[in-house]
Amino acid sequence: MSADLLLTFPVATGAAATAAALAPRLLAQAPHSDHEGAFPETEFRWLREAGLLTAPLAPDQGGSGLTEPAHTNELLSTLRHIGRGNLAVGRVYEGHVNAWQLLRRFGRPAQVAGWAADARAGHLFGVWNTEGPDGVKLEPLPGGRYRLRGSKTFGSGAGHLTRPLLTAALPDGGWQMLVLPADTRVPQYDSSFWRPLGMRASASFRVDLEGLEIGPDDLVGQPGDYYRQPWFSGGAIRFAAVQLGGAEAVFDETRRFLRDLHRTDDPYQRQRLGQMSVLVASGQHWLRAAADVAAHPATTAETAVAHANLMRSAIEDLCLRLLPLAERCVGARGLLRPEPFERLHRDLTHYLRQPAPDAALAEAGRFALDHPQPAHQLWHD
Repeated sequence: MSADLLLTFPVATGAAATAAALAPRLLAQAPHSDHEGAFPETEFRWLREAGLLTAPLAPDQGGSGLTEPAHTNELLSTLRHIGRGNLAVGRVYEGHVNAWQLLRRFGRPAQVAGWAADARAGHLFGVWNTEGPDGVKLEPLPGGRYRLRGSKTFGSGAGHLTRPLLTAALPDGGWQMLVLPADTRVPQYDSSFWRPLGMRASASFRVDLEGLEIGPDDLVGQPGDYYRQPWFSGGAIRFAAVQLGGAEAVFDETRRFLRDLHRTDDPYQRQRLGQMSVLVASGQHWLRAAADVAAHPATTAETAVAHANLMRSAIEDLCLRLLPLAERCVGARGLLRPEPFERLHRDLTHYLRQPAPDAALAEAGRFALDHPQPAHQLWHD
């Protein structure tokens, strides 16, 4: 660990404390990587040196067990603090954590040991699941090998993830996970795909996998494992935690802006800050509740998914309500570059567009209609 990081994290006792200490540095560094085609390389060097890339590993493999159910609150707090520093970093780090949850759950022990060695060596993992127009397919070859056909889109960290976890269709229609050693079997990246409103530095490019070959040891689990519940839908609590961190950054920046302009005595500003305080505190309560439900050994898969749908819907709603309040607080002056608010606003606006928000809320409603328990018991088995 470098000397400056030793000074930065003198009292960090866990991943969340480490991330909290790192957040101000991430926030200060964010403007330097905020352009299309960029990637926060400096920031991920800090995460690597601080031990956050190996934190998802099991303790006997050099990690802190951050992806174990009992540590869900620590995990969500870690993601929230990283999102508070830089949402683009939070997006890619959440993908790294997601990949490791899947690898530890579905990988064979020898595979996991090998990937753990890769993580300790500095490799960055992630999940690329969104299909391109041509989809991704596995073409069988002799000796249990496969050739990849097709492409993915929204491949966050493209060109920097060296161990992406992919999903691909088998000839029989099964959906198979695999880990691509992208440093030796290099895809073609199309950066022209990524012209976003915000999250520029997440490098979420189109990834052309055509013709790359993998072996049987690159396959993860059995066909269909990627969509097993509660891990597939229940994982929404992770990106919602990053989003809440972005909302906290907007809240903090709004206060700083008003204090610097000496506008804290205005009764209307105080009222808006009161409303924003309710929203941010509500999100923090949702995070703790989501961690409790996800970590409880008696929680059924159906209940975990239902509560995750509630939590992601609540976080999205409070962020969408917080942003216009913050806009009214800072006015046109606060929306001008290089004010941090301008980047924070568009990054959070873009990152809130996660897949199927209406379906998630409808599923939460279906769960409530299908179960007879009173409200005080409904989401607590």
